[in-house]
Amino acid sequence: MATTKKAILKEMAAQDVRFLRLQFTDILGINKNVEVPASQFEKALDGEMMFDGSSIEGFTRIEESDMLLKPDLNTFVIFPDELEDSSRGRVARLICDVYHPDETPFEGDPRGILKRQLKRLEKLGFDSMSAGPEPEFFLFLRDEEGFPTTETQDQAGYFDLAPVDKGEEARRDMVNVLVDMGFEIEAAHHEVAPGQHEIDFKYADALATADNIASFKFVVKRIALLHGLHATFMPKPIAGINGSGMHTHLSIFKNGKNAFYDPKAEYQLSKTALNFIAGLLKHAPGMVAITNPLVNSYKRLTPGYEAPTNIAWSAANRSAMVRIPARRGVGTRAELRMPDPSANPYLALAVMLAAGLDGIENDLTPPPPIQRNIFSMTVRERRRHKIKELPGTLREAIEAMEKDSVIKDALGEHVFDNFIKAKKIEWEDYRISVHDWELQNYLAEY
Repeated sequence: MATTKKAILKEMAAQDVRFLRLQFTDILGINKNVEVPASQFEKALDGEMMFDGSSIEGFTRIEESDMLLKPDLNTFVIFPDELEDSSRGRVARLICDVYHPDETPFEGDPRGILKRQLKRLEKLGFDSMSAGPEPEFFLFLRDEEGFPTTETQDQAGYFDLAPVDKGEEARRDMVNVLVDMGFEIEAAHHEVAPGQHEIDFKYADALATADNIASFKFVVKRIALLHGLHATFMPKPIAGINGSGMHTHLSIFKNGKNAFYDPKAEYQLSKTALNFIAGLLKHAPGMVAITNPLVNSYKRLTPGYEAPTNIAWSAANRSAMVRIPARRGVGTRAELRMPDPSANPYLALAVMLAAGLDGIENDLTPPPPIQRNIFSMTVRERRRHKIKELPGTLREAIEAMEKDSVIKDALGEHVFDNFIKAKKIEWEDYRISVHDWELQNYLAEY
């Protein structure tokens, strides 16, 4: 794929590209873009396109609203015809960093925040952090007017096939488009709950992975729409069944080798790996508002539905918040199991890395791994093993985040303050709303 200005311009001309999308995210992780026609391609590639940041969640005040979009040329891709109607000309995409008009990086750009943590990693002598996400999603039917419902296409379960799995055709189209866009797809299958699906793509360095998650969400939603369906990354759209997670596999590399692997150590985990795990455990309460950012997120993080609710790690079972998969060598990694796919991928990976680096910098030691099924432990047994619980609501998560200086420093004052402000408004709006459950249980009784 073309990665220089000259090569990109040449390829867009050859492929009849008439529109270029300059993509970025707000602090809540919502994909945004400015689309420009062919007459503005050179200006866009030179990073000279401006937009009004005052209308973007958590960006700037109206009196300082002008922002620059500087594209990362490595993210150039021409959308396949299956994704965008090419009858009016083909569409290409570049992911951008956000800058002030004076050419300084904007402190509220989520992508820039992740890049700052990656520079911190390099200063400690490491090459990179690899991340492999597993974002799950639901496919729902739409009503006659096109609005999404919570009716699933099927009643299929884990790894079921068609005709039970009625989302198979849409999922295959998603995979085909993602492959055409450069994704290396490892697996696609029906998940545990009715209407729930997972498409796994290969791990990459953290920045590329965050870019891929943002693109993945767009593709899944777009292809679902073309099939007359609604795709949602809402963590818990239906009560009583499993919610959607985004388990994230993490490892860091040094001198081209996996720094988590030590063949002579217990569990074959290096001191660096143990430090990193300890950091994840220590800062889990403080970062869960970022990795699980919705009121609804905490309805997934509840006992009985496979999502972790306790702060612990294990070299075996899947009930722990941090699991160490069996593979060793270059594949040695820590799987963080509490994140969900509503998270801003840039901020989520930034706080995961910040937590792990705090463990390395301060030589933190994790408690002994829990090899038993934590879900089956009594409260007394969990206390004996000193297993603490994750925050149970968004309000508790916000309060824990406000107390965590490492997470605050990682996000920077601008994003930290604006994120907290937005989430407090969300919680208060939820708190004062009257919900169907209350009407069903109280209206006739009282």
